[in-house]
Amino acid sequence: MRLKLTICLLAFLNFYEAQENITYQKPSAEILKLADYERPPSVLINNKKDWMVFAYRPTYKTLEDLSQQEMKLGGLRINPVTNISSTATYSNNLKVRKLNDKTEVQVKGLPTNPKITNTSFSPDEKKLAFTNTTNKGVELWIVDLETATAKKITNDNLNANLGNPYVWYKDSQGLLIRTLPQNRPALIDSSKDMPAGPIVSTADGKVSQNRTYQDLLKNPQDEKNFEILTSSELYNVDLNGNVKKVKDQDLYAGLSFSPDGNYLMVTTIKKPFSYIVPLSRFPMTSTVYDMKGNTVKVVNEVPLNEIMPKGFSSVRTGKRDMGWRSDKPATLVYAEALDGGDQYKNAEYRDEIFTWEAPFTVAPKSFYKTKQRYSGTSWTNDHYAIVNEGWYDTRNTKSFLVDLNNGESKIIDDRNYQDVYSDPGNFNTTKNEFGRTVVDMKNGKSYLIGDGFTKDGQHPFIDEMDMKTLKKKRLYTSNLKNAKEEIIDIINPSKGEVLTIQQSASQYPNYFKKNIKSNKAEAVTQFANPFESIKDVYKEVITYKRNDGVTLTGTLYLPANYDRKAKKEKLPLLIWAYPTEYKDKNTAGQNTQNPNDFTFPNYGSFVYWAAKGYAVLDDAAFPIIGEGKTEPNDTFIPQLVANAEAAINAVDQLGYIDKTKVAVGGHSYGAFMTANLLTHSKLFACGIARSGAYNRTLTPFGFQSEQRNYWDVPEIYNTMSPFMNADKMKTPLLLIHGDADNNPGTFTLQTERYFQALKNLGAPVKMVLLPKEAHGYQAKENIFHVLWEQDQFLEKCLKK
Repeated sequence: MRLKLTICLLAFLNFYEAQENITYQKPSAEILKLADYERPPSVLINNKKDWMVFAYRPTYKTLEDLSQQEMKLGGLRINPVTNISSTATYSNNLKVRKLNDKTEVQVKGLPTNPKITNTSFSPDEKKLAFTNTTNKGVELWIVDLETATAKKITNDNLNANLGNPYVWYKDSQGLLIRTLPQNRPALIDSSKDMPAGPIVSTADGKVSQNRTYQDLLKNPQDEKNFEILTSSELYNVDLNGNVKKVKDQDLYAGLSFSPDGNYLMVTTIKKPFSYIVPLSRFPMTSTVYDMKGNTVKVVNEVPLNEIMPKGFSSVRTGKRDMGWRSDKPATLVYAEALDGGDQYKNAEYRDEIFTWEAPFTVAPKSFYKTKQRYSGTSWTNDHYAIVNEGWYDTRNTKSFLVDLNNGESKIIDDRNYQDVYSDPGNFNTTKNEFGRTVVDMKNGKSYLIGDGFTKDGQHPFIDEMDMKTLKKKRLYTSNLKNAKEEIIDIINPSKGEVLTIQQSASQYPNYFKKNIKSNKAEAVTQFANPFESIKDVYKEVITYKRNDGVTLTGTLYLPANYDRKAKKEKLPLLIWAYPTEYKDKNTAGQNTQNPNDFTFPNYGSFVYWAAKGYAVLDDAAFPIIGEGKTEPNDTFIPQLVANAEAAINAVDQLGYIDKTKVAVGGHSYGAFMTANLLTHSKLFACGIARSGAYNRTLTPFGFQSEQRNYWDVPEIYNTMSPFMNADKMKTPLLLIHGDADNNPGTFTLQTERYFQALKNLGAPVKMVLLPKEAHGYQAKENIFHVLWEQDQFLEKCLKK
């Protein structure tokens, strides 16, 4: 092993020296054939299940797409020319068809070189709205589904900097839109301004726990530009393009009609802005107006929220999660913390839920109190509501069925939400008389659709539940052979008609209309497999145990021509993983992998390399467990190494691999895992770490699922930081990072400083920074180059 590692180090160092100023490269033919494919369309289906919309988009973005003008303000990334997020993903074509038809119809009249996003059906589901981004701005278009014809109804002056710039009126005859102010001032070019003084921030002595955010406001010029870019005027526009002003200029962050369409709740951003938290925690005011534009009531005023108690179950004080109740014409529902929002304060009840009926002349009514943190209410088309609560520290979730006639409640579900084997599924929903989503109830019965993970494999199911007795009756269990069936929706419960997606390792996911009573299924779509070259790759979900008895799983891929019986050739092994925290060994050992999941190779895994003669263990389970009062990260390193050792031994015992030729890789927290494994074990010949964080003192108020701050447990932060242990890392490592990473905590600086430390300490390391890329990579040029870098690196370290 020492000789092979030395040879690998020498080859790697020579390889590194030869590559300092390279241009974009493409991977080898086997990988390029898989990576350079045509993406099948995404499918949008309306609630009535009579229309399907097929949205086509390029497989990748280009460097030109990523090189557009961009401003980073308040947590946003904005194109200041087009006034839409610079990270938006666009479709370039639309086709429609009725569910029962066989052929898609091309939508006529689409814009030239369309850049389509923000698609939504009208309330009557006869039309489809979408925005198109031109080289100057955002315009609104409408598609008549029956005639498959598109029509532009506004100029390219919409403001989409705070998200979707329109909302449908209830009658489907018009839309409320956010437009750029008519007298909008020019943006400030701060690079040309001489500063008038320093930037000064003051702490008032209150304790808070704010994580590391990216793209924050930094100075008064940023504040002014943020205000300019997020300011809008409100207009209504009918289907013929006639516009009428509704509201003057303001920072409109949210627009929401009441279910009956008679009220509009408008949420606006207020000052002061913040330099330490993103806009979601800026001051905001919510006001309800009638349809004539008259103020009915200011229903919520949220102050600047820079101070937050510690813990994932802590929340801000005041009214939160405010929205319209979907089963009433015009009633708001919201929660308020009874413990000051601090999870560490003792309290019999954590949250109280209120309902508030328009026109808000009567005080809000208390609806329910939760003993854990409130996590939402599902309303029904009968006199019931389902209230959910949860608590992160215990991973507990509870659901209660509340009778709205008498206020009585019964517990439906009480479990560890990570316990997938006990997951009862989700209630099937429908649209009510107001066009709002509610739990579908008929004759006192509701229906649950579950993923159906069990210790014996995955078997999706449909249960019927009696809402009076809460007794369940199993209506259907999927038992397809050599295929996976995902239940999407129940079309007609009495007839047994459901909509499903079927797939297998080599069959691309397609929609099917199925009758669960006769078990007959009819294909609705016919998408072909775009990855035919690996359809014969061997795929198996393997199960094995860690040294402490925890059950682990991973999906093993072997080359198509590999003789699994003779096993004459010992293959190099690539392991791709991502650590996950658990509170008990039982849930950590549950299997959510299915060998019949379609094999979808992408740059986010090592699956491509099964076509190049490697064994690949993809999505290998890497649980980090902390039972009782012990936190998972208290023993992060030994558990990490134990997971890796178990994975390697499991594949080795099958007789397929050379244990001296094993590589590990991961993205984000998986990159952090990779660096730690190479630092604290000798199990691997090399590793690939993409877009990770390596110095946890730079994320001092928590990271991933760690709630404690650095000063609570400095030894944990230091021990878990590869940067702090850089002198121990001697294994070849390929570091890759987007140079515009926008993910909290994984600043590009993390990779740059870690590389500098390793390089100066003599470690065999290479760093690749991808121009214009954020946390996930999008440009074809960069993705192909990443695959080339990884391919060259693995060939040098594991094969040559």
